[in-house]
Amino acid sequence: MRRLEELVRENIYRLKPYSSARSEFKGEASVFVDANENPYDTLYNRYPDPLQTKLKEKLSALKGVSAENIFLGVGSDEAIDLLYRIFCEPRRDNVVAIDPTYGMYGVCADINEVEYRSVRLDEKFDIDVEALFASVDANTKLIWLCSPNNPTGNSLSTDRIKNIIGRFDGIVVLDEAYIDFSAYPSFLSELHNYPNLVILQTFSKAWGSAGVRLGMAFADKQIIGIFNKVKYPYNINILTQRYAVKLLDKAPAVKRRVAEIIRNRGVLEKQLRKYSCIKEIYPSDSNFLLVSTTGAKDIYNYLVEAGIIVRNRHGITLCDECLRITVGTRDEISKISAALAAYDKK
Repeated sequence: MRRLEELVRENIYRLKPYSSARSEFKGEASVFVDANENPYDTLYNRYPDPLQTKLKEKLSALKGVSAENIFLGVGSDEAIDLLYRIFCEPRRDNVVAIDPTYGMYGVCADINEVEYRSVRLDEKFDIDVEALFASVDANTKLIWLCSPNNPTGNSLSTDRIKNIIGRFDGIVVLDEAYIDFSAYPSFLSELHNYPNLVILQTFSKAWGSAGVRLGMAFADKQIIGIFNKVKYPYNINILTQRYAVKLLDKAPAVKRRVAEIIRNRGVLEKQLRKYSCIKEIYPSDSNFLLVSTTGAKDIYNYLVEAGIIVRNRHGITLCDECLRITVGTRDEISKISAALAAYDKK
């Protein structure tokens, strides 16, 4: 890995962060008149903890990662955008990503005027390591990996991921948004071995809190320090912090719900295999199935008419005539099954 000061944009490395009132004083007091807040208690009249200390302490215990290695953002999208702003000089640097994968990596590249180089996955939706490194040059700052991958649903090869992290002298970002549904373990236990690894996770999927918009990034404490320097001072509001602290107490219930979704994934797959309009169901370690169909547009429109919304992925690399179907409840699976049975009889 190159030295951090070589990877981080010069202006960011030299940046003197904004110092908020709540970052200058931490602790208890009887009178707070330092932040120009409304003095009358409405539950929300005070600024939130800018570093989300209580929440990170609970996450640290749950994830087995030190709090100093955790960044919290407004969804994973905030961390994705910050990675570009921290490491990539606009109109000079580039990033390399697998294809297909989560679309926001490319969108954020465009927003930040950073060249985005996509490398096609192989026929098993796994990484072609040598093709990926053929796209890397001296100005490549980030490599984007998503495992389990979206929209394919599969986990990438652990050995290939390790190969890439070990060989690349820049930052490897591993998005584990769907890791709770995977048979493979998270790379969090490997974090201490790789100072150039950034792992993204989210409260949106397994934790059932997509509407809250809370994402996690785990990395070396020096990288997390730069995240905290660049982020807006109070990026996670007090409502979200309080909600998440309480949610983490429900981890056993969340784990049971994840197990139920995994069982339902098997039920959905079994149902889909009944219908001739479904040509192939790809292996999944996520909370969705990617399926190849006889006609993605026609089936999508038919399901819309039936009040069922799936995702049409036709036109995405390696996903011609494919639909992506999120694993729902047993009742929702029954409705999908009935609609596809009716479509088959047309």
